[in-house]
Amino acid sequence: MNSIDRRSVLLAGLGAAGAGALAACGGPSGDADRTTALVKPSDPAVAAAEKKRTSTGKVHKRTLTAAPAMLDLGGGVMAKSWAFDGRAPGKELRVSAGDTVAAELSNQLPDKTATSIHWHGLALRNDMDGVPPATQTAVRAGSTFTYRFIADTPGTYFFHPHVGVQLDRGLYAPLIVEDPKEPLSYDDEWVVVLDDWVDGVTGTPDEVFAELRQGMGGMDMGGGHDTGGHDMSGMGGMDMSGEKGGASAAPSSADSGDGMSMRFMLMGADSELLGGDAGDVKYPYHLINGRVPADPDVYTGKPGRRVRLRIVNAGGDTAYRVALGGHRMTITHTDGFPVEHQRTDALLIGMGERYDVLVTLADGVFPLVALAEGKNATALALVRTGSGRAPKATVRPKELDGAIVTASKLRAADDVRLSPKRTDRVHRVELTGGMTKYNWAINGEAFDMSDPTAAPLMVEEGQRVRLDFVNRTDMWHPMHLHGHTYQLGGSGPRKDTAIVLPKKKLSVVFDADNPGQWMLHCHNAYHGEAGMMALVAYRA
Repeated sequence: MNSIDRRSVLLAGLGAAGAGALAACGGPSGDADRTTALVKPSDPAVAAAEKKRTSTGKVHKRTLTAAPAMLDLGGGVMAKSWAFDGRAPGKELRVSAGDTVAAELSNQLPDKTATSIHWHGLALRNDMDGVPPATQTAVRAGSTFTYRFIADTPGTYFFHPHVGVQLDRGLYAPLIVEDPKEPLSYDDEWVVVLDDWVDGVTGTPDEVFAELRQGMGGMDMGGGHDTGGHDMSGMGGMDMSGEKGGASAAPSSADSGDGMSMRFMLMGADSELLGGDAGDVKYPYHLINGRVPADPDVYTGKPGRRVRLRIVNAGGDTAYRVALGGHRMTITHTDGFPVEHQRTDALLIGMGERYDVLVTLADGVFPLVALAEGKNATALALVRTGSGRAPKATVRPKELDGAIVTASKLRAADDVRLSPKRTDRVHRVELTGGMTKYNWAINGEAFDMSDPTAAPLMVEEGQRVRLDFVNRTDMWHPMHLHGHTYQLGGSGPRKDTAIVLPKKKLSVVFDADNPGQWMLHCHNAYHGEAGMMALVAYRA
């Protein structure tokens, strides 16, 4: 539990660190010394930015109680986890653009566990971003904290904790910000939340992280195994089919030659789409809307109706290839922002990403399948518009092997594309580390939660900023920027989370228009917790 304890350190206000902290960036790393002040989350600049947001004056009040829960995943599978108000995903929060969210977090977690809520993808006021210790102190067990902010950007979002590896428990829910001037024409909506599940079935996320943190250095895996992770020897009989039969059995007790536990580490996950190694963790189940494939969630509709699917990947370590059997999809949005419409058979969605698609429903029963990319397992939901027998839990529609859209193939819609402008600030963001020592980091330095403003990437309000993600590792990373959306290249989609492939470079640009201190990190829960994080901070 050290990771949780470490993140729960109450750094009073953090203003002391930020107030006299940090200097103009020198060189590509963007590091600063301790002579330049940062905008603090409590500064007037943050409140001034909030006042500029268009407000409807309508307030949505919600109490979110984080507490232990016994979750029914379907098919007789019960999971002892943590959740908001006893369900996972939590109850959808739906507002209109310009409405104010007033959400009281009540922390009823056990063992004096602190927590928070991060409103993923929203460009909101900095002091409500929910990131201890950067923007607030963690909410202690038995305490409450009210998040209050204007949600002024329409789109598909979600919320989750930002403490330790709590992301990989049941503490998450969709957040939908509707557009009062919605330009799309459709008959219905279906929110689809994807998740990889381990908690309370084969172990806990903290146990997973503790094992991964040991790294693979010096491990005798047999068969000439290297640290690339593509050899399945010695892994024990984990059934990754996604069906109830073997997946709910006791976890494998396979050990390496030096006695290291191999209960959770996944070997041999390989994906061409992801450039090689697809993931670190063995998950016994993959879920759609909290249900296992043997007992899936069902959307009931009528033939010919046009439905908007809002797809959210709330997983900890898994990218999904998503397809609806017997249908083609039209991609309309990614990460809340519209794109030039593109038809496809399937799409790839990394952790933290969201995609909106339109489908015109045919007559019958159809599988919505989320293939755990590179992991030989699936999540399943059903669309029923007429009579017919439901497909098997292991169904893999041909669309999964058809045309596949990734973010790099999309273009931002004209009305959200950033105007051409000279770049004022460039930061090189090298993604470093690997499985050998499990030392994931940015620019070779693991983020230090006890000193979060030690080496920020500095920006100034009004600047056009370019981030050059340079992936030095052998694994892909979904890189998430808080408080902003960036654009991929000169005309790519507007996103807040984007996949950076191994040994590749991805350049994104954004306008520094939301002052404060913002996290930039890998949205693999375990990579982020190991240290693949940085702080993007505004100069005061």
